[in-house]
Amino acid sequence: MIIWAFNLLILAVGILVVGLIKPKWLLFWMEQPNRYIIVGVSLVLFMAAAIMFGEGNRQNVPLSEVVQTEQQAPTEIPSDLVK
Repeated sequence: MIIWAFNLLILAVGILVVGLIKPKWLLFWMEQPNRYIIVGVSLVLFMAAAIMFGEGNRQNVPLSEVVQTEQQAPTEIPSDLVK
């Protein structure tokens, strides 16, 4: 969930930057696109990313602890699957 939060944050920043520079690219169906709409959508995506990041840290091990550990990920040996 933490990785999805980072992806959503990158998407929100991309929408904000592109929308503030060329709002017609994102709101192509509107005749006179408004930058307030793009800022609002970006803010909603920022809040969603923050909530997802917080929930991911609350449910699982925090990302800082995952990065610091040098344990390998558990893998299944194919011979254990056949019995």
